[in-house]
Amino acid sequence: MVKTRVEKLCTDPEIYIIRVDDDEIKYFEAAWYIPEGITYNAYLVKLDGANVLVDLTKADYTDLFLEELKKLVDPKEITHVILNHTEPDHSGALPAFLEANGHRAQLIGTAFARNLVEGFYGKEAVKNFKVVKDGEELSIGGKTFRFITIPWVHWPDSMITYLVEDKIIFGCDAGGGYSIPETIDDSDEEVVKRYLPYVTKYIVTVIGHYHKYIVQSINKLKKLGIVEEAKMILPGHGLAWCKNPKRIFEFYERVGAGVPEKDKVLVIYDSMYGFVERRMKIVIDELKKLGKKPVVYRFTDKEAPAVSDILGEVPSAEALVIGASTYEAEIHPTIRYALLEILDKANYEKPVLIVGAYGWGGVAGRKIETLITRSKFDHVATIESKGMPTEEDEAKLREAVRKLVEWSS
Repeated sequence: MVKTRVEKLCTDPEIYIIRVDDDEIKYFEAAWYIPEGITYNAYLVKLDGANVLVDLTKADYTDLFLEELKKLVDPKEITHVILNHTEPDHSGALPAFLEANGHRAQLIGTAFARNLVEGFYGKEAVKNFKVVKDGEELSIGGKTFRFITIPWVHWPDSMITYLVEDKIIFGCDAGGGYSIPETIDDSDEEVVKRYLPYVTKYIVTVIGHYHKYIVQSINKLKKLGIVEEAKMILPGHGLAWCKNPKRIFEFYERVGAGVPEKDKVLVIYDSMYGFVERRMKIVIDELKKLGKKPVVYRFTDKEAPAVSDILGEVPSAEALVIGASTYEAEIHPTIRYALLEILDKANYEKPVLIVGAYGWGGVAGRKIETLITRSKFDHVATIESKGMPTEEDEAKLREAVRKLVEWSS
């Protein structure tokens, strides 16, 4: 059941988080399987003579959101709404809010955000819209709000809002993650450890296509001194970072850059009748002999992992092994889909070994090799053969694994 949580994050300034815990969603953006759920975080900043709402929530949960907001302040007393990012999971409640507010509040966002809001919600929604430029500052309620654009993290409208005097970053999608953490903030280390893998999965599936911009944007914020001095980083999904705020942007930077975990090798394969699987058992055995830690995802007649989970494993892998059957003169459809999403969302400079099996004609290996050589990934070898693996096939596979490990060292 969808629930809301409201907590005061600090007293001076008075900031509240209004969090909607969505455990009913199954496919984020109608694409990414997230049985772990997600939160939508909005923030209310109560100041001297001003009340600032930072982002909102998904349209489905408008009534829940407004009910909680009304417990904190009369919507008519909201003077400003900052739209760091206009994707409807953060702006869907805007039309109903504006009606409750009597269209008194000034909306603040980038020029791109204004265009998107008008497209989503009509001209009435933008009649009191203030367009801000990169680095622009506004004085509201005795505080200075600075707006810093971070386009393509993950839409062109994206920005962060920095509360200058109090060193607080409102990041929206920047700093977010999947799941519904037990706590509001990062004060419990065990909660954080469980949560961070969902952050990786979120980064890759949502922002991964533009992952180079993650590194660029964080470098931009570092040069401004904002990351190091931040006392809070408050994203639009997941945990609020109040104990160790810079940790989340450092984590984002590592995922954006694809920094590997020592000895982790991601192994992905399909096997219709066991021929590919026999080869992959040899590969996995050799990896373990060489001290590597294979993380294995297999598509068989008994299991089909979520591609969103596979994507979340790529940035921290030292290397990848992709095994595929030839299916109707093509790559097996499950591997083809997973591979195309990897190439789109998690395209890193990492070595790849390709393993294939076929009945009457080998095609999959060559087609995967073509895709890999056109990407940032480094093609190490393609070992493809017919039917059951022979002793000669086994020797070639073990040698290819050794070459892969040497390449990734």
